[in-house]
Amino acid sequence: MRMHFLLHVPFEGPGAIEPWAVRKGFAVTKTRFWLNESLPDPREIDWLAIMGGPMSVHDEQDYPWLAQEKAFIREAIRLGRTVLGICLGAQLIAEVLGGKVHKNAHKEIGWFPVALTDSGRTSAPFNALPATFPAFHWHGETFDIPPGAIHTAASEACAHQAFSYGRHVAGLQFHLEYTADGIEAMLENCGHEIQPAPFIQSREAIRAGSAAVAEMGGHLEALLDALERASAEEEAE
Repeated sequence: MRMHFLLHVPFEGPGAIEPWAVRKGFAVTKTRFWLNESLPDPREIDWLAIMGGPMSVHDEQDYPWLAQEKAFIREAIRLGRTVLGICLGAQLIAEVLGGKVHKNAHKEIGWFPVALTDSGRTSAPFNALPATFPAFHWHGETFDIPPGAIHTAASEACAHQAFSYGRHVAGLQFHLEYTADGIEAMLENCGHEIQPAPFIQSREAIRAGSAAVAEMGGHLEALLDALERASAEEEAE
């Protein structure tokens, strides 16, 4: 089994997903787009994890590799691979499935609770999560739920926090994968975005909230385990 990561900037890595994959026995490979690394044959991977980044899905002129990345994601989904997108990754999945990506009403930066929708509470893999749970956020854009997908989670600042597509594709606007070091990397590289606003916390509040990292990691593992089960069930049918 092989899990491949799509990485857009050096300060947003796989986080806690990679240790989970290693424990499960996956071979882990990566495409680091800022180094112009090539993509693998999508038929040779089993899982695809698409991570975050400060660019927009619309920035193909500045980041020409985005067009190639979108085609790769589309093909991985068509092949029935297990696909997980987080933040920018979720927006890329939403776009290739026919959903629109656009500015959210609010920038959301910091620790804010996420609540499952009625559909999220009853559908895999999101039914592995509590009805409400803490999550870390750092985004200014959002996605429309793509055709054929299920809206699974929301927050006060952002109605569309997550979706599932079939049982093998999941998109999360929020972060469960960040470690304390990952949050510090965001503060170092994107801290200029922290400005007074209703859903932007201070650096002090963000660091204070890092006590929730362990709980958040537990929720991530539950979600990944459920996605693994759901994908296996879909493949068996």
